Amino acid sequence: MNVSSKERPSTQTRVLSYAGALLETMDSALADHPNVFIMGQGVDDFKGIFGSTTGLAQKYGAQRVFDVPLMEEGMTGVAIGAALVGDYPITTHIRADFSFLAMNQIVNLASKYRYMFGGIMSCPMLIRLVVGRSWGQGAQHSQSPQATFAHYPGLTVVMPSTSQAIVDMYPQIIVRHPGPVVSIEHRLLYNLDFSVSAGTPAKPIPLTSYVAREGRDVTVVATSVMVLEALRAAQYVAEKAGIEVEVIDLNSISHPDWELVIGSIRKTGRLVIADTSWLEYGVAGEVCRQVMMRDPAMLRQAPAMLGMAAAPCPTAKSLEDIYYPSQHETVEAILTQVCGSRHGIELPVERSMTEGYKRFRGPF
Repeated sequence: MNVSSKERPSTQTRVLSYAGALLETMDSALADHPNVFIMGQGVDDFKGIFGSTTGLAQKYGAQRVFDVPLMEEGMTGVAIGAALVGDYPITTHIRADFSFLAMNQIVNLASKYRYMFGGIMSCPMLIRLVVGRSWGQGAQHSQSPQATFAHYPGLTVVMPSTSQAIVDMYPQIIVRHPGPVVSIEHRLLYNLDFSVSAGTPAKPIPLTSYVAREGRDVTVVATSVMVLEALRAAQYVAEKAGIEVEVIDLNSISHPDWELVIGSIRKTGRLVIADTSWLEYGVAGEVCRQVMMRDPAMLRQAPAMLGMAAAPCPTAKSLEDIYYPSQHETVEAILTQVCGSRHGIELPVERSMTEGYKRFRGPF
């Protein structure tokens, strides 16, 4: 299953894991820009943030790739100070939940410098957050806070779902973006392999939204790993029922391409939203708000929404498997939108994402 062949035609491709794409872009940033440095808990460890910074401390030295104390507020303040005087910090939080301890720095300072000083001062920096399920993480290490950060003006929030998104977007962010960017990476993606363009893609992934799969019957607007879930479901319903699903990767949670989204919904008349977080006051609600404000009559029926259950994440795997939306539920939502609740079409049997990715890890 090639996620991006329609959107980025290229004569040559290569296979690159999500972690490999991150490592390549981190390495290139350090090599090409002497003002770039990487800081965070575990960045110089032999595991290197799931393989995304492995060996960089040895290659570039401890002054440019270094571990930090358990003091997120203070260390984020150090990064902001460095950004204000011309350096480019890349800060990493091996769990997105740890960034909550630095919310004052990110929300009250980094996001507002450019506005408060009339554009004279800016705070360009990349904040990498890791989200996602894994048996045993529990309630305090499993949250997906994209809607929280996207709520605040001055922050750009992206959720790259493929290796191509990483190699296209991260260099743009580091070289051109004038303000802080929060990039949310899903843990299930790191070990997956993707087909990426071997050269410059004809249509690189932008810092907004894009069509991951073209279709005519129903639109699925998805974020992060749920884009892959939507693509897998689209392939399933195409084979089982001849239904053609259009999948839109929202990609930038703070600056989506709403015209692209609305154009797709207007074409299909049906909508499924698949997010990695809770539905209440989240990305799914914002998509619905945009539809209602622009043209609610384009929907033939109420949209379906997929996200985490409205509770803290359980630690036990048996409970975690039903806490997150499964491929079963994703396919059911699509079929119900197109065919009704009594569609009678066989559903996939897998009950969790990890089951599918253990059997097939790519190239996507």
